[in-house]
Amino acid sequence: MTTATQLSGEHAQDVLGALLSWKQAGNRGALIFVTATEGGAVRARGAIMAVGPADMVGYISGGCIDADVALQARAACQDGQPCALRYGAGSPFVDLPLPCGGAIEVLIVPDPPLAVLAEAHEALSRRVQVDLAVSRTGEIVVRDLDTPPGTGDFVFTYTPKLRLRVAGRGADALALARIADAAGYDTRLQLVDEEDVEAARAAGLSRVERLVTPGAMTDADDDAWTAFVLLFHDRDWEIPLLQQALAGPAFYVGAVGSQRTHAVRCEALRDAGCCEPDIARVHGPIGLVGSLRDASMLAVSVLAEIVSEFPAKSVSRRPRTAYLLLAAGASRRFEAGDKLIADLNGRPVLGWAANSVPIDETTVQVAVVAPDTPARARALVAEGWRVVENEAAKSGQSSSLACGLAELRDDAGIDQIIILLGDMPFVPASHFEALKDRADAASITAILSESEGRLSPPALFKRVHFDALSQLTGDRGAKALFKGLKRGRETIALDPACAVDIDQVADLTRLEETADA
Repeated sequence: MTTATQLSGEHAQDVLGALLSWKQAGNRGALIFVTATEGGAVRARGAIMAVGPADMVGYISGGCIDADVALQARAACQDGQPCALRYGAGSPFVDLPLPCGGAIEVLIVPDPPLAVLAEAHEALSRRVQVDLAVSRTGEIVVRDLDTPPGTGDFVFTYTPKLRLRVAGRGADALALARIADAAGYDTRLQLVDEEDVEAARAAGLSRVERLVTPGAMTDADDDAWTAFVLLFHDRDWEIPLLQQALAGPAFYVGAVGSQRTHAVRCEALRDAGCCEPDIARVHGPIGLVGSLRDASMLAVSVLAEIVSEFPAKSVSRRPRTAYLLLAAGASRRFEAGDKLIADLNGRPVLGWAANSVPIDETTVQVAVVAPDTPARARALVAEGWRVVENEAAKSGQSSSLACGLAELRDDAGIDQIIILLGDMPFVPASHFEALKDRADAASITAILSESEGRLSPPALFKRVHFDALSQLTGDRGAKALFKGLKRGRETIALDPACAVDIDQVADLTRLEETADA
């Protein structure tokens, strides 16, 4: 690990690791959490800093208050009491104003349990997302499925570090790997030429390997926080390497080259049997700035593009979920008008479905309806949904998916979507929570519900699949994409009583009778 990486100390894995090592050596230490911000704060809610007897790792501001927070933390370690502080606007520390004009609230937890620190650090080292439930009284637990609801006054989510897997040769590959490593990212460099391997190791890069033959590549260790970058032109290598990356859950796959080179590469991927949604995942030309000729500038440009698409830009927040409700079907088989507006125990069928999702302050709810269905739109707006019309609704469900994703595309903070249908009125809120809990696993990028052997919505897809979902055609829905995935997919059981949908009047009658019974 380079000196620059050691000095960065901003990721939860580094901060927890430092505090863990101090405590294992018999020293006291405190963990500081940013619990709230107002205005232009430098760090996000959930950012952490560790303070020991003589050192501190991490930071919670741009240097305005860190020294004072460290002083307060050492005092808290002496008396053993947690401490909540506010800096900036409304703070009693009038001599420590924040230049941004905002405010930061922090919670100092002295001597957090060694077992909790070890569990959280070990999980992040294994590249597993971690939730810490923190109480104002200083208790900290690693939250899992067995943790009682309501545990902790705050729940902070910490994701693994951004990982780059760079394959290539020459200055371009070396420059990108060195910059990524210096930034503290988990960097794996795969090189064809032995002289490049020697240069990389001489530069202090630790995860360096030689690519020997395309038929004997080592396994990829990509996960949902991995970006794969191809930085050379060699057809014998680039197609197998891209196929390997596309078969995994990497959130970014990119290859260097001009637009013409990229078009030729895409054709070669088709010839190799890759499907169109996978081919569309490959970025090319890569980088935010086009036509660069210097390796260092290309590296900065590519890394900036990767960061712009990183699904956890703030590493200390819970993944943000958007719900996409599809309600643009023609209702042809229902014998008594519009099935979605039909009354079901005093509420429209669509109203039951729209009201079932658990929401918080970060939740986004978008519903897609067909034109000239004002009753559907009114029912959805009444339940707090943002409604968009799909002018191409008659072309099939895929057009509604594309329409909804287009509405969400500009919101870069959305990490995953849950797709649900307006004619499934009795999916419980607990099932949506189960989908989100299972998606915490880094290796899982797509989840479908399963009831009595039948796959169905609700379905969860992480951001890596948004483009592929948008490019489905005809009446092919998310299930078609799910079945085409070679890995990263999973199913969650849905009670058959909750999985029923309404197509005919008889279905509605059965549901009413079941509810009355």
